[in-house]
Amino acid sequence: MTSMPDHAATRPNRLPWPPLIYGAALVAGLGLQAFVPVGWPAAVIGWPLRGTGVLVAAAGLGFDFWALHTLRRAHTNILPHRAADHLVTHGPFALTRNPIYLGNTLLVLGIGLVLSNAWLMGAALVAAFATDRLAARREEWHLAAKFGPAFTSYAARVPRWIGRPRPIPQPPGGWDRS
Repeated sequence: MTSMPDHAATRPNRLPWPPLIYGAALVAGLGLQAFVPVGWPAAVIGWPLRGTGVLVAAAGLGFDFWALHTLRRAHTNILPHRAADHLVTHGPFALTRNPIYLGNTLLVLGIGLVLSNAWLMGAALVAAFATDRLAARREEWHLAAKFGPAFTSYAARVPRWIGRPRPIPQPPGGWDRS
């Protein structure tokens, strides 16, 4: 790896995209449901669906709080638009490279289940995709620029979201920007 996008080593993003993206997903899902209700058949709605939603939302909040606590204990930055102080690879970060984003996605999905709101569930998936493209990848370029082989090794062991680890996608223009 020779060079990165100009700002990659100093900060990953200009705006705190993920909180805005997930907030917009919540507003969009709730707003769409008010105007074009989409839910499940009455036979499906009930305590099993709502109970599952509560569990999914609780798992999302659990990932969020566990990750925030882990970052604070590691004395590193939490905000997605500021540079990382340390590479954190333990706690929830040993399971997924983006436990906060995974947690936010699960939270919105869970709320969608609790409210029987299919719009929220779709919005959660759109928010996850947008967060991956607008924030997570930039953050990885930042971490690769700042921590080099330590981050590359970590990324080879731990998946970005869930599943198998995948290679870090190249930044726009590639690694070489000469």
